[in-house]
Amino acid sequence: MFHSLPLYIGLRYLRAKRRNHFISFISGISMVGLTLGVMVLIIVLSVMNGFDREMRTRILGMVPHATISLPGEFKNSETIRQIALQHPMVLGASGYIESQGMVIANDRTRGALLSGIEPSTVGTVSILPDHMIAGSIAALDDQSFGVIIGASLARVLGVSLGDKLTLIVPEMSVTIASIQPRFKRFTLVGIFKVGAELDSSLVITHIDDLAKLMLYGDAIDGLQLRTTDLFQARQIAFDIGRELPDVYFVSDWTRTQGNLFQAIQLEKRLVGLLLFMIVAVAVFNIVSSLVMLVTDKQGEIAVLRTLGATSRQILGVFMVQGTAIGLIGIAMGVLLGVIGALTVADIIAWFETAFDVQFLNSDVYFINYIPSELDWHDVLIISSATFIISVLSTIYPAWKASKISPAEVLRYES
Repeated sequence: MFHSLPLYIGLRYLRAKRRNHFISFISGISMVGLTLGVMVLIIVLSVMNGFDREMRTRILGMVPHATISLPGEFKNSETIRQIALQHPMVLGASGYIESQGMVIANDRTRGALLSGIEPSTVGTVSILPDHMIAGSIAALDDQSFGVIIGASLARVLGVSLGDKLTLIVPEMSVTIASIQPRFKRFTLVGIFKVGAELDSSLVITHIDDLAKLMLYGDAIDGLQLRTTDLFQARQIAFDIGRELPDVYFVSDWTRTQGNLFQAIQLEKRLVGLLLFMIVAVAVFNIVSSLVMLVTDKQGEIAVLRTLGATSRQILGVFMVQGTAIGLIGIAMGVLLGVIGALTVADIIAWFETAFDVQFLNSDVYFINYIPSELDWHDVLIISSATFIISVLSTIYPAWKASKISPAEVLRYES
């Protein structure tokens, strides 16, 4: 009879209509609080995972994982490229030239990052060829002094394929009359869109054309590398640098994008910690509701004790009830959180369209939409941690119930 007593009575208390409706209200609030806490945690961490994914696939897909450089003096590029490709963790290598500059079209001027690439090898280090919305990378080989720009920059300048743009580099040309900035007319042969800040700032041309504009001759700035492990890119670049016959500069993506990546990771941890306070409040409500329930049920506890129930069984009754509240809240929270994480991008997109608002501006942030990526590992950690805390929160009220003296309670029962 008493073997399943804690489970039977604990679940009965959970679903029964109590005389004290305030206790029922507090228990309901506890359950709703756990549901909201778990749901919000899953959704928010999924959004943070989405930002992390976009950071890796879009921004870090466009920028090299590592570089080996010697600006303006890198002349034996093919030899060094073959040495780099021999490293087992290097997926691709491509030559490049970079410079800050300006682009002018239709009387509109914008600052830009000028990048000279090798069209035949750039696909091994960049996702650029996969994100062309007009023209192609191969057009840089077909058109002398051709240029590719991002969709946002093309819209700002008001240009389309075949239009002329003027690129200006900071180096000066000395003439008899004066010192003038160096510039050249280019033809727009392609437009890319990666949905990031680079769409409005990156200008790409053939490495030979930019070398002519920069007066590099047959030299380039260096090699871009793509590695198998993003987080070992620096060490891989150092290993390759030590194998080279001369001294070269080596760098990796953390020099330019590391702060942004670290900020996303830090925000994920801090936001997760702050939102977990919602769960803590809900768990505290479980303690409050159980303490009031124990006080309300002192007479019934005394009767059970006189019928032969042990202190351990009384302890189990209230632990079962508190645990059941936690399990129901967690289950509902996980269900709603998973649904929300899978649909939050569509919901936000609909909201932006319906109410003509924009949550993220690509001119300010590196993307212009809300990304989301559900990580089942996060779901497991959230649900497990919440369940453990919920179980621990039942120990004190259940212990107090197990210590109730039947004689003292029944003495004052009418």
